[in-house]
Amino acid sequence: MRDGIRKDMDRRTRICLWVILLGLANFVAYVIGYAFIGENGGDAMNGKVVRDAANPGLWHYTIGRDGNLYEVGRVEWIYSAVHSISIWPTMGAVLLAMLTLAKDRIVSSMHSTLVRGRTFMTIIATLIGFIAVVMTVWFVLHMVKCLTNPAVEQVVWGRR
Repeated sequence: MRDGIRKDMDRRTRICLWVILLGLANFVAYVIGYAFIGENGGDAMNGKVVRDAANPGLWHYTIGRDGNLYEVGRVEWIYSAVHSISIWPTMGAVLLAMLTLAKDRIVSSMHSTLVRGRTFMTIIATLIGFIAVVMTVWFVLHMVKCLTNPAVEQVVWGRR
């Protein structure tokens, strides 16, 4: 019985460590993509999609950085938007994995406090999950809105 518990605990630890490593790798890839996408870097969530008022069939995809917009191709914009969306569930999973690894220590240290350790863990895990889901949905809706209902403007920049 004791070996079974030890194997399950080791398996859970390995899974949590893999979730943390993959999540951090995704975040590093996002930072690299943010720095190098387009000519000046940026991301789609800070940019917009614009339909040219003079030529409605012509769409412009922009990424934003430091309050400025830079035009990129459609594929780059979609990549940036999807990668920006992926950060929220990934970081939620990383935080939950870290919380799982620290669970025993947190629970054992909170016996005499107002909120018991398990209750505290449940509250924190629920908040992490809620924020990750809300932000993911918000970013997905923003991406869908940009692609289905682009702004119509007189475009003053041109593709270089």
